Amino acid sequence: MLKVLGAIATVGIAVALLVLSVPQFFGLQTTAVVAQIASMRSLAVVAGALAAVAFALLALVRPFRAFAGTVVVMLLVFVVGNTAIGVYRGLGNTEFAEPTPDTVTVLSWNTLGDAPGADAVVKLAMDSGADVISLPETTQATGIEIAETMRAEGRPMWVLTEWFDQISPARSTTVLISPELGDYVKVTSNEKRDDNTAVLPTVIVEPVDGDGPTIVAAHAVAPISGHMENWRNDLAWLADQCRTDNVIMAGDFNATLDNMAGLGATDGAALGDCIDAGKASGNGSVGTWPTSIPALIGSPIDHVMATPDWKTTGMRVVTETDGTGSDHRPVIVQLTRTAP
Repeated sequence: MLKVLGAIATVGIAVALLVLSVPQFFGLQTTAVVAQIASMRSLAVVAGALAAVAFALLALVRPFRAFAGTVVVMLLVFVVGNTAIGVYRGLGNTEFAEPTPDTVTVLSWNTLGDAPGADAVVKLAMDSGADVISLPETTQATGIEIAETMRAEGRPMWVLTEWFDQISPARSTTVLISPELGDYVKVTSNEKRDDNTAVLPTVIVEPVDGDGPTIVAAHAVAPISGHMENWRNDLAWLADQCRTDNVIMAGDFNATLDNMAGLGATDGAALGDCIDAGKASGNGSVGTWPTSIPALIGSPIDHVMATPDWKTTGMRVVTETDGTGSDHRPVIVQLTRTAP
């Protein structure tokens, strides 16, 4: 009986480890439980290594030797395979190319309802020379405060905000854009809730003269109980916003590249035609959430993406702001236009 139970358990563990390693192969990347665990791939590697140690100790007990030994081997394969995926996507590369007149620097930070305050955003924006600032969970009032401070420091910005209500700051998303990119107008509408992400707002702004990039400040709902369908719909809707030329999309997607599998229009694209700056720059496995654990075992759910007429020429996930109030880390990305 023990042998039969051991065989069943071995097969079950093997299938579970395989599914968690490549959920998209089984079409389960957006399925509850699998989606959440897969989005924490690096943490799963740590858990797998600890489990391997535990089963190695269990293998010292004679009745469990064969079963535990087999599980140890499977766990080690899981750890090595997932580590290889993490290394391939990038464990961190903070090099930036020399900026050119065609360079745009994007700062994205979910502020958890204005928690870090305007001064923290201003410091990051000024230090990085940000041209576009995407701020999920940031109110219009805070956006204006940021813009006024930056203007006083010689860096004026347009402020455009989308909100579903003004009761909870989480229900607002603000984007700031340098006038050097031209005049911009918001094309999403507070009233047209059916043409937006479902629970938390996304802001889409377009240049008045049509020359600059369309900016999408994104905020998909988290894949939690009661919102799984909204989350899947949000990702599909965001993918649709990136099916034209000259689009820059930045924000909190509440999804990793694994969760987005199948939503890219071409090989190498993450959502629609948009290419993920993290993977393109060697930072695809650096976690942006939560700030309570090290970045290399966190989840990379905050992204900057752009259509192929933009090349990623620098990126870093900011860790210096850990402990300032938000549970998300800011992302700074430098993009250079490659097509007229």
